[in-house]
Amino acid sequence: MTTETIFIVGARASGKTTIGQSLAQALGCGFVDTDQHMLETTSLTVAEVVEKEGWEGFRRRESEALRAVTRPGMVVATGGGMVLSEANRQFMRDNGTVLYLSAPASVLAARLEANPEEAQRPTLTGRPIVAEVSEVLAAREPLYRNAAHHVLDATAAPDLVVAQALEALREPSSP
Repeated sequence: MTTETIFIVGARASGKTTIGQSLAQALGCGFVDTDQHMLETTSLTVAEVVEKEGWEGFRRRESEALRAVTRPGMVVATGGGMVLSEANRQFMRDNGTVLYLSAPASVLAARLEANPEEAQRPTLTGRPIVAEVSEVLAAREPLYRNAAHHVLDATAAPDLVVAQALEALREPSSP
């Protein structure tokens, strides 16, 4: 079991929850998804929080959730926009190892179209999914990379992504 916190960042549909759960199991760690934590503690979905409090209220709650779930021996799957806050990026880098699940917009859009989960994934721009994913990923890619200690190829099969993660965790983190 690892004694550090492992944060997983990436765009919607990059596989953060799937990979996080498998990685936690492989490491003998606990697992938490910040969006799920918010749902359990507020009884509101992401879409409901956004509807009631706007994106600013959601981002505030998201940052609070990140700090609430961070503890040694945990794998934390973050919401896709967690990296929008410089304070969140620094917090994750300072308090654990950050893994970025990288995938091109075309792959992410195809995954979202196959499993839309509108209640958990409200539109960010109101545009068609392929255009939205391309636009959002272009804006966030530098932030994901800025936060990450390691970048993983999230287009690979889940077991291979977990293997990449385990290998990366054996290496020294990048500055």
